[in-house]
Amino acid sequence: MKDEFEPLLLEFYDDLRMVESKAAQTAETYLLAAEQLCLWCKEKQHSIKNLDVHLLTEYFAVRSLGADEQTVAKDISALRSFGSFLCRKQIWPQNHCLLLQKPRLTRALPRVLTVEQIELLLESIDVSNPLGIRDRALFELIYSSGLRISEVSSLLMANMHIDDRLLWVRGKGDKERMVPFGDEAVRWMTRYLDDARPALVNGKNVPWVFVTRRGEHFSRKGIWKRFHELEEMCGLNAKVHTLRHSFATHLLAGGADLRSVQELLGHADLSTTQIYTHITDDELESYHRQFLPDVAGHNDKTD
Repeated sequence: MKDEFEPLLLEFYDDLRMVESKAAQTAETYLLAAEQLCLWCKEKQHSIKNLDVHLLTEYFAVRSLGADEQTVAKDISALRSFGSFLCRKQIWPQNHCLLLQKPRLTRALPRVLTVEQIELLLESIDVSNPLGIRDRALFELIYSSGLRISEVSSLLMANMHIDDRLLWVRGKGDKERMVPFGDEAVRWMTRYLDDARPALVNGKNVPWVFVTRRGEHFSRKGIWKRFHELEEMCGLNAKVHTLRHSFATHLLAGGADLRSVQELLGHADLSTTQIYTHITDDELESYHRQFLPDVAGHNDKTD
């Protein structure tokens, strides 16, 4: 933002990274929320210094139009950090954003693909060229290990232990964890690392595991775009993160215990992992209705 707000916003970003120790992705999200507020102030000719809870409420009344509850809640969290920063700068006498009421979130069940749908997606990839082999290895690894898109994008060669079938992954809050991966991922990762990746990097020393056709870092945006192409080609309604949801759900359906799945996913709170138990419960109920319709609706009078 090339105006009077730019120095303040740049300082806010530095404050998030240095003082509050926020991860880069979180800091960028918070910065965007603060920038949106500044744009609104400019449009309405309000000074940041003169903002109060009434003006902030007015802003969120406009901001929340067409936005879901989670987006509004994230914006309020971001602006609470911005308010704290403004207080430290003595621009605000108190953090007005703390008075904003977060919307009550309704936790929706995440979308999950069946094993057959995942096979359809993966087998649709043309592996007759280095980029196709990269894509197959990439999405096999995400599904086999339950990785986030940011985790697989930032995965380093130094943290890839293919002989041991293990990865060192840096997750949210820069927390590291060790994650195993299965036979099919091993097979495609071996083919990628032995043949396709050397052809893509062309002798360059590139630290990241997954690279572009030019041998450069394969960004989160690039991975998302490639997955979207595959999704449309297969006629599926999914996101890259759906592979992570499917990984967790299929593990639990196969008998894995909740604590183990929590560790594999890198969830700080077990309650976050518990949402996948509801998915498997719903699936079981669906199967029961499908295969035992008479029994499901029958009220037995005998033991």
